[in-house]
Amino acid sequence: MRPPPSHRATTAHLQAVYPFVAPQSLGTHGPLIGADLLGGWFCFDPWHLYSTGALTNPNVIVLGQLGQGKSALIKTFVWRQAAFGRRAWIIDPKGEYEPLARACGTDVVKLVPGGGLRLNPLELPPSAPGRDRTPQVRDRIELVCALAEASLGRTLSPTERTAVDIGVRTVSDRHGTPVLSDLIGAMLFPDPGPAAGVGTTAEGLAHDGRSVALELRRLVEGDLAGLFDGPTSPGIDLGSGVVVLDLSAVFSSSALPLLVLCATAWLRAAMARDEGAKRLVVVDEAWAILQDLATARWLQSTFKLSRSLGVANLLVVHRLSDLEAAGSAGSAQQRLAQGLLADSETRVVFRQSPAEATVTARMLGLNHTEREIVGHLPRGVALWRVGARSYAVEHVLGRREAAMVDTDGAMRDPPAPAVPR
Repeated sequence: MRPPPSHRATTAHLQAVYPFVAPQSLGTHGPLIGADLLGGWFCFDPWHLYSTGALTNPNVIVLGQLGQGKSALIKTFVWRQAAFGRRAWIIDPKGEYEPLARACGTDVVKLVPGGGLRLNPLELPPSAPGRDRTPQVRDRIELVCALAEASLGRTLSPTERTAVDIGVRTVSDRHGTPVLSDLIGAMLFPDPGPAAGVGTTAEGLAHDGRSVALELRRLVEGDLAGLFDGPTSPGIDLGSGVVVLDLSAVFSSSALPLLVLCATAWLRAAMARDEGAKRLVVVDEAWAILQDLATARWLQSTFKLSRSLGVANLLVVHRLSDLEAAGSAGSAQQRLAQGLLADSETRVVFRQSPAEATVTARMLGLNHTEREIVGHLPRGVALWRVGARSYAVEHVLGRREAAMVDTDGAMRDPPAPAVPR
């Protein structure tokens, strides 16, 4: 039998025959991530890929078992993006990003109840003269409703939302840049005029909003006092390359979703003040946040604004089943969590357990080969799904970076004392 005739083709055509052996290169734009195990180097820049149409959104989700290299990848990605003039804001629930901040020449913004450092979540970017501030005030109303729902653990009633709406509009007109204590006072002791506009009395409006106002009081005089109960503290450098919000003081507390809501609202307002800058917004340990419905809704709205704000959101979870476990089957929490996955067109998958590999394959639409790979990846190697393309990438660390990303120091034995001669 004669052998089949040889065939000559370009690599562009050959990748259609061997799609996982010869993937189309993403080019050399952006920072180096590491080595493509199928040959060559792997670089990644979500803004460039979005501008060329290779991606329809710049958001990224990173998942993998503990100790497989997620943290090292994220920190070095932020560090390397800084060389390209990109900035980063990091929600750090566990207090692990201080070495990165120090390497970038910035101080961590550590939020501790009663610690003396305050952020005003009701801040809005300054409005141009004559510009309609209605959308900004509406954002403020939605934030307050999300805070109240997260604290109450339920959806607000129509009368409660109306009380919030009137209260926010009142203090916005009075103060320009109100603080939460202004809003609480306006809801507990509303003016008769706005109350009459919705067919009730001042006493009736106060009754409608009382539960919400008392829950918001927690942020001013309760267990979270000293964080969000005044104007933003002076001296916080938002123009630095990396801003780390350390929330480790409340990581194991039910207050974590409230802090995330306030912090992301403050960051969003600051982003709108500084249009044109490209930023990474990193939300680490996202599984601890998505279980709260109001926080998941707010995070989803932040994802939806990524393109208009020039932001690439980076969500970090251990496994995709965490997204399914955000709520009961078919619940709003679960749908929102899965929506965040759909809004992240770049997925970086480190090694998964055999059971998790099945869930991951189903939720990401992995083929058989990819499913087998994610269950056996060595440490530091991840499957990158960038749009419809797949790459097996070994993350490469520089010597300076190795010390910056080290999170295993507490697990090592101290060096043996020198033996005197």
